Amino acid sequence: MRMGALPMRWRGLTAAAFLALGLASPVANAGLFDDAEARRAIIDLREKVSKLMEQQRARETESAAAAEQIVQLKRNLFDLNGQLELTRGELAKLRGQNEQLAQELAELQRVQKDIRQGIDDRMRRLEPQSVNVDGKEFTADQDETRQFEEALALLRKGDFAGAASGFSAFQRRYPSSGYNESVLFWMGNALFAKRDYREALTSFRTLVSNAPTHPRAPEAMLSVASCQVELKDVKGARRTLDDLLRQYPKSEAAQPAKERLAALK
Repeated sequence: MRMGALPMRWRGLTAAAFLALGLASPVANAGLFDDAEARRAIIDLREKVSKLMEQQRARETESAAAAEQIVQLKRNLFDLNGQLELTRGELAKLRGQNEQLAQELAELQRVQKDIRQGIDDRMRRLEPQSVNVDGKEFTADQDETRQFEEALALLRKGDFAGAASGFSAFQRRYPSSGYNESVLFWMGNALFAKRDYREALTSFRTLVSNAPTHPRAPEAMLSVASCQVELKDVKGARRTLDDLLRQYPKSEAAQPAKERLAALK
């Protein structure tokens, strides 16, 4: 229907309606614009909330991971403490073992020292040493010297039988000893002192016969004469004294020999 064909009352109403519609259109457009903005704002807010939630979940995940790491670290620390205690125990045990080993080592060293000292002592006893007896210098081991000195000590104490036995044992044990001439001399004196004149005579004569240059030889020859006198062999005693004066005229035994020879004539 054309407007020109509308009645007048409708025309006014229609115009008013159009006017009203014209006036209402900006408001409606404004409402539509606000709804779009609101929707975008809501969407933005939702996105922000979603991001915040994701960040929160990430933080929670990180916190849970951190908490798990802390728990694991605590477990590791506990394990390390346990291992540390075991190590301390083992160290204490090792220290004890080291102390025991040190004591055993010290004891072993002491024993070795004693053994070495004993070996050295035995070696010294076995090794010949230079000695000088009755003007004669020779080598002898310690046991050899000890046995000779023990027998000589018995003679000096007046144990003539013990001394004679000791010198006889020495001769059997050391038949080639450098002490043998002195042994013959002192054994002869021990036998003479116990009035065993024949054995004493044999001992003195053996010395003179085997070692005529020995410093004790002149004195031994004088003792031979003494034994002969005790055995009532005065003629033999004079002959021995003459031999002494002829062989050893400058010896200390020469003067006593002259005096005894004069007394026997």
